[in-house]
Amino acid sequence: MIRLVATDLDGTLLRTDGTVSDRNRAALERAHTRGLQIVVTTGRPPRLVHPLAERIGVADIAICANGAIVVELATGAVLAHHPIGEAVARRLVEGLRSELPGILFSLELGLDFAREPAYHSTFRPPPAPRYADALELVREPVTKLLARHPSAPFADVLAAARRIGGDDAVSTTAGGTVVEISGAGVTKASALATLCAAEGIAPAAVIAFGDAPNDLALLAFAGRSVAVANAHPDVLAAAGEVTASNDDDGVAQVLERLLDGITAPA
Repeated sequence: MIRLVATDLDGTLLRTDGTVSDRNRAALERAHTRGLQIVVTTGRPPRLVHPLAERIGVADIAICANGAIVVELATGAVLAHHPIGEAVARRLVEGLRSELPGILFSLELGLDFAREPAYHSTFRPPPAPRYADALELVREPVTKLLARHPSAPFADVLAAARRIGGDDAVSTTAGGTVVEISGAGVTKASALATLCAAEGIAPAAVIAFGDAPNDLALLAFAGRSVAVANAHPDVLAAAGEVTASNDDDGVAQVLERLLDGITAPA
């Protein structure tokens, strides 16, 4: 019997335009009514999840920053935080700069965000509250280190991050343009495993939905793993089943079939 639904956001629950469809929202509400716990799992930081919370409707917990921060959506309370150690973050910045000159960094620092000045001028992302050199910024607790190179192949950046970080960091990606680096053993799955253990929920009672490489550990943890049709090839290969795309409400389609077999609580 499934007791918990864990779903990624971008590319999975959210449509390409970033919205939550009425059908997906209704399926999650129905699942919640039937007694299933709803957990959002995302690479996004909390500040980019809270605006969606009302639209998602029934999610109580958000596993953010690929597992580095877990928050209670109703209150914004931080339930867990697993930053990268300063020495490891410094090693990654120095090592990546040595191997890939011109590489640029942005950083999630606790609940805040900062970028190197050149990162903003090169890639034109939305403004950040703070700008400084990465080696200055890593003096603070680094929730997630993001690395991007203006010309080197993405695969080279990812491989270098994994080699330099070794067992002291986890390097992954949500979209294949930015390498997202977390602390040792920190993944969506590690955060969900802690939550499930506290709630007495076995992995076999979890259904998980994802689309990107940063969902692989999550899908491996869950007893039932589902990839949306638009997922990365590695995710399609790893998932136990494939549903329709995010734009075709793939999450809802699976939940609707699942819930048809679950009797509502008295």
